[in-house]
Amino acid sequence: MSRYIANHTDRNQINLIPSSLAEMVSNDNPVRVIDVFVDSLDCKSMRFRYSIPKVVGRKPYNPADMLKLYIYGYFNAIRSSRKLETECKRNIELMWLLNELKPDYRSIADFRKDNITALKQVYNHFSMFL
Repeated sequence: MSRYIANHTDRNQINLIPSSLAEMVSNDNPVRVIDVFVDSLDCKSMRFRYSIPKVVGRKPYNPADMLKLYIYGYFNAIRSSRKLETECKRNIELMWLLNELKPDYRSIADFRKDNITALKQVYNHFSMFL
């Protein structure tokens, strides 16, 4: 008998009742605050690029979703767009926050580049909100 704490479930076991992302993110998790905060903002009045999507061309990511990603990165000291891309693929909190969107690093970097003044405004507002 081993003297280590161990989980005796099989990784390959299929669960009959799959747990949802909402169950995995606790009610007092900071990502829920980020979600409520960004949903309360008006991206059009803050002049985020693509807050009014074009009729033709490839669909852009919603600026509110990208803003949630950036605030999460700011909150957790993740500055690199490549690291944020990696976190979107493996972090349960971000999967819940972004509804399982997985933007590539270029889209994340372009969002920052295109909305630098609006981001500064939001970060100041978020700091005062906290």
